[in-house]
Amino acid sequence: MPDRSPELLAPAGGPAPFAAALAAGADAIYMGMGSFNARRKAENFTDEAFEAACRTAHLAGARVYVTINIVIKDREMTGALELVRRCACLGADAFIIQDWGLFAEVRRLMPGIETHISTQANIHDARGVAWCKAMGADRVTLSRELSINEIAAIHEACPSIDLEVFAHGSICFSYSGICLLSSFCQAGRSANRGMCAQPCRLPYELLDEDGRVISAPGRGRPLCPRDTCTTDLLPRLVDAGAAALKLEGRMKAADYVYAVTDVYRRELDDVLAGREPGREERAARARQLKRCFNRDFTHAYQDGRSDDDMMSYERSNNRGEIVGRVAGFRAHEPLTKGERMRAQIKGPAGVAALALDAPVGTGDLLELRDDADPDTFLTTLARRYAAAGETLEVEVPRPVVTGWRVRVIRSQEAIDRADAVLKRTVPRKRAVDVRVRARLGEPFCVELSCCDNPALCGRAEGFTVEAARTRAVTRDDLIEHVGRMGSTPFEMRSCEIELDEGCGMGFSAVHAIRAEACAALEAAVLAPYDKRTRALADVRLTSLSPAAPATRRATDPEMCAIAVTLDAARAAREAGASRIYMTVDDLTAEGMSPESAMREHIIPILDEVSRERDHARLDPWVSADAPVAVGTISELSLASERGAATELRSCIPAHNAACLAFLANAGAHAAWLSPELSLTEIERLAPQSPITLGITVFGKPRVMTSEHCILQVADACIHDCERCSLRRRKLVLHNIDDKLLPVRTDLHGRSHLYDAYALDYTPQLPQLLAAGITRFMVDGTLLESEELAAQVARAHRALDAALAGKRPAPRQKGTSSGCLFAEVE
Repeated sequence: MPDRSPELLAPAGGPAPFAAALAAGADAIYMGMGSFNARRKAENFTDEAFEAACRTAHLAGARVYVTINIVIKDREMTGALELVRRCACLGADAFIIQDWGLFAEVRRLMPGIETHISTQANIHDARGVAWCKAMGADRVTLSRELSINEIAAIHEACPSIDLEVFAHGSICFSYSGICLLSSFCQAGRSANRGMCAQPCRLPYELLDEDGRVISAPGRGRPLCPRDTCTTDLLPRLVDAGAAALKLEGRMKAADYVYAVTDVYRRELDDVLAGREPGREERAARARQLKRCFNRDFTHAYQDGRSDDDMMSYERSNNRGEIVGRVAGFRAHEPLTKGERMRAQIKGPAGVAALALDAPVGTGDLLELRDDADPDTFLTTLARRYAAAGETLEVEVPRPVVTGWRVRVIRSQEAIDRADAVLKRTVPRKRAVDVRVRARLGEPFCVELSCCDNPALCGRAEGFTVEAARTRAVTRDDLIEHVGRMGSTPFEMRSCEIELDEGCGMGFSAVHAIRAEACAALEAAVLAPYDKRTRALADVRLTSLSPAAPATRRATDPEMCAIAVTLDAARAAREAGASRIYMTVDDLTAEGMSPESAMREHIIPILDEVSRERDHARLDPWVSADAPVAVGTISELSLASERGAATELRSCIPAHNAACLAFLANAGAHAAWLSPELSLTEIERLAPQSPITLGITVFGKPRVMTSEHCILQVADACIHDCERCSLRRRKLVLHNIDDKLLPVRTDLHGRSHLYDAYALDYTPQLPQLLAAGITRFMVDGTLLESEELAAQVARAHRALDAALAGKRPAPRQKGTSSGCLFAEVE
């Protein structure tokens, strides 16, 4: 068992869910403010509502975190820093941050502020966590893909930093922070900017080289995971060292937040107390979760798996809880045309008889769906309570077929419970121990201390206690009248009384002293926040960090290429590429060692995922003074330690000058810019960079990397990636917009999804050169040797034209300018 209890961290997309989370027992609540958060479409908070929420939370003994978990554009840095300061002054306890530039600036300008690294930063091993700790982070939110064993290993290696893990709710198909699918498929709505359009939840077909569908029947959504649920795993998560258990749901309503937080509060309390809930209680908790929005539940990642058990192939909407099946249908008497028009009935209506396996409550919203055709369904309301084993009749707008599955997809009881919470004056009261001193001839005194933190005290004294003229005051009198804390945020747990015999006093005077003591305790609870607000008032915010110690050296423009074979590498070099890159897996497949790759002047590309099990494969390719392209903070840490000439891949996004300066100080020699940057943003950012910058000017961008193999949608997995024949084929996902997105799965079972169109930035080479970009990449990941050579030669001609002051050739037919002129939101 850990030294301290894990924190139950609940979401709030607005004031109502916030009150629900607090009432249900959350230890901390995370929320968004302004536009710098990954749920920009949530209601979020005004300054006034946020300040009130923080005050309420602090008085209840809870903490408040603000999510600024998106990449920050260069022109936004000052605004983001001002938001941090403003929220801290209003009462925020900590900030959940993705952008390394913002993190560095907060640490530099406001070092007393608590910073948590977001899961969007893609941290998934002890080396990455240790680096975050060394840089000043107080907590790291680990990737959702990690198993409990991996979490335990990280905690053992890094016991001095808090680890936050996801415990319940929606999960992304791609590793967080490196997904570009929404940006490229939904006209610039970037997941890394809080505007994800969730294209992963849409239908796709897996097609072979001839355009034939090879998806298995019933598997129409190959990128749609189920929701995480870890109620059965809480003892193991606690033992693994999870400092915070995070519940997802900032887009969810108050009834969802209350119901989920309530279940996890009870589960966690049982774990910490060593209690085992009874069968009925466990069933009730499971039912409560199932009657919240869910896509069915999984804990595959926590188990160390990424198989079909984690996928919701059939549907992406709410599955609710299965409660029975349709037992029959009885049509109403036919209506005349006039009656139908007056009743606005478009078709036959009737009554469905439902055979129930589980109870249904009055007002519950039911879904009746055909298993054989999941798109055929309807919804109806339960007009009365019905127990398991009963037959419930419900009105339906059209005929239904015997055997259809019945689900509760919205619980009226959950809505009613949340509504009742929202009517409270104080969502949650804080337990206090009370001490009353009533000695003859001395001032009457009331002292309160918080049960969860006895150092927080409030004390008040007043009238002098005199002898009773009529009836003497008893201990029970004082317990009753001092314990009446009414609309205050406190409630009495225990009461210690020192009372002389024969004391007399008026109870209104007692109430006044009690009220003063409550006010004093409120002031004591809020005092640290008031002190911090005064300190932050004098902080001068600047948008740029100090220049990196190494001055950026002027370099000649270089044409670069990514190859997948040695033949392709040689072809690219002959076509004019001076720097050749290959992934570690491709180099290994060609029989290359780090030493032989160095002799061939091939730069290794490390993965965008580097879990502990990847180290033995990736780490040997990092050598002192040798160039290496790293895809994670963990790999940057190792490369810096070994003195490598480190290049940051674009999956470590640098959208502002502060980020480039910070990562340069951390050991980066060069960086490849994200394809989410617009030309205008590049022209602003590049001149400020202390390190060499590059950009991909041709190739299909990787838009997703997932621990789950997309090819499993074919239902033909042999559980041996090396022998998998599907993995060697050129397969694509066909989406509803008739686009074909290439799919590749590596030897480790991870899948990589690419955009349907190749980017072609070659017409903008003059502007890119003028901005200060000096490395230009042709990405041949999906190209044959001849195709790669042709594109390198074409890009080289464009570069020569730009250097000569001439206009390069127009954009190649069938390619895209991506986000270059369509700035992501």
